Amino acid sequence: MAYLGELISIGVAFSWTATALLSEFGSKRLGNLTLNVLRMALALVFSLVLFMVVMGSPLPAGASPEAAGWMMLSGLVGYVIGDYCLFQCYIIIGSRYGQLFMTLAPLSAALMAWVTLGQQMNMMSIVAMLITLLGIGISVLGRGEHHRVSLKLPLNGVLFAVGAAMCQGVGLVLSKIGMDHYDAASSMPEWMIPFSANFYRCIAGIIGFSLLLYFRDGMAPLREALHDKKGLSVATATTIFGPFVGVGFSLMAVQYTAAGIASTLMAMTPIIILLPSYWLFHEKITWRAVIGAVISVVGVSLFFLG
Repeated sequence: MAYLGELISIGVAFSWTATALLSEFGSKRLGNLTLNVLRMALALVFSLVLFMVVMGSPLPAGASPEAAGWMMLSGLVGYVIGDYCLFQCYIIIGSRYGQLFMTLAPLSAALMAWVTLGQQMNMMSIVAMLITLLGIGISVLGRGEHHRVSLKLPLNGVLFAVGAAMCQGVGLVLSKIGMDHYDAASSMPEWMIPFSANFYRCIAGIIGFSLLLYFRDGMAPLREALHDKKGLSVATATTIFGPFVGVGFSLMAVQYTAAGIASTLMAMTPIIILLPSYWLFHEKITWRAVIGAVISVVGVSLFFLG
């Protein structure tokens, strides 16, 4: 089917809009690390069920040791470091601004692909990077009391958001490298490879988040969360839209189109999220915010032309 990867990427953008809004609520209710431990655990359960239904076995097949290693490294970067930063920025600056900064992910992916895969960055890619940064700047910068320009958001929230974007881009390229090591002779259908790959990413995720939670707060927050029906419902919905469907299909999109194109289309979330964030969290939408989000996404789209 023509443009299958592009269509999947657009669907992922809507899926990530839902998971961003749910994650903001869940992080504030359960805590960053607790929510992420639940997400990783639920994603593993969903994956095991999917493998059993499709393959007749609860464990994925076809992954060489090299593939599993690359995918777990991707999970460490993309989930443990990236999602920790992302959920922390949701708590500090909200999901709307968090997703705006995620338009930096294609830049990170392009730089990582240049270093590891030898993909070149041309002048259009550099222009795209500058336009994306301009769009973000328009949204988050304003006139200060003592300076002509000042940051409208807490600096720590911005740093967490930038870190999350960088980790997502790097994690996407690491995933592509890992999937290239899958055994083509295995009996697993091609469309199942991203879900198998994500299974290994989730293993790294649950190990990493569990260790962080244990050494920071102990397991008491997790035990309390297991008795919070509303919190568990949000964690389940976040898992379905995020590390299960969203991430699984994002990896599938990379199979059918270039990593840069997939990242470009998946980066439309900052525009899609404007109205839902207004309805759910009553966040004021200004022309400055709309224009900044549009310019940022236009900048990302130029990576496709590049």
